[in-house]
Amino acid sequence: MKRKAFTPYQILANAVMLLVTLCVILPFLLLFMSSITAEKVLVADGYSFWPKQFSLASYAYIIKSGQQILKAYGISILVTVIGTLVNVILSALMAYPLAVKNLPGRRIMMFYVFFTMLFNGGIVPSYLMWSGIFHIKDTFFAQLLPNLLLSAWNVMMIRTYFSTSIPDSLYEAAEIDGASQYTIFHKIVLPLGKPILVTMGTFAGLSYWNDWTNGLYYVVKNKDMYNIQNLLNNMVTNIQYLSQSSNSNMSSAMSAIPTTGIQMAIAFVAILPIMLIFPLFSKYYAKGITMGAVKG
Repeated sequence: MKRKAFTPYQILANAVMLLVTLCVILPFLLLFMSSITAEKVLVADGYSFWPKQFSLASYAYIIKSGQQILKAYGISILVTVIGTLVNVILSALMAYPLAVKNLPGRRIMMFYVFFTMLFNGGIVPSYLMWSGIFHIKDTFFAQLLPNLLLSAWNVMMIRTYFSTSIPDSLYEAAEIDGASQYTIFHKIVLPLGKPILVTMGTFAGLSYWNDWTNGLYYVVKNKDMYNIQNLLNNMVTNIQYLSQSSNSNMSSAMSAIPTTGIQMAIAFVAILPIMLIFPLFSKYYAKGITMGAVKG
């Protein structure tokens, strides 16, 4: 069989995509190589894709806190899984009524959701509400509830998809057949809305995994409720404090600690689970897009 010749456009497109891929991969590679570089080499020569001297001292320092890291990983995984599921469910349940064109009071509800995207009470009122009324400080719910459980942006995106990508004829046909709103939502809207639900779920999951502000504000005494971001951020803060100390004995002790390398290792440890898990779910994007198609 004859090989199909590449057109100039295909060659250019492949070159651009290769360049974009390298721009995504190379920073992660540089981060990892910096984390296994000896501290003195980092200080003298800076970051390099192939350092002169390798060292695992940064990871050895992190492993010393192994039990704390495992516990923090468990909190992060649990919060991310539960928060993502609840976020998608609540967003879809709120978006579907807003997508129904004959819903009474739909414009008022739309304005209310949109208004919360532009204005909020601020950090202090939110803190007083969550800590003084709901009493979530130093509990598991401190990592789960504030700021991330329901997003007006997600609701608007899902509502727009339900309104524009699912034909009105499907809703009308289901109502003529006697289907209830729950049946329409469960049997029609959710399967056809899978692309946007998976996408918004990904955004919600990344937000939960990368969040450290909830732990900073609401987890004060109970360190067992730290997620991985809070724990690693606390480690970086402690290292920076020790490195800036003027005490001679402490300074001599700090000379053996790879401060820059630890920061690189901590950043790599924080993003490693996402790098490993994300490719496993990439196939669901394509499947969701194909399932979103409507046959005539």
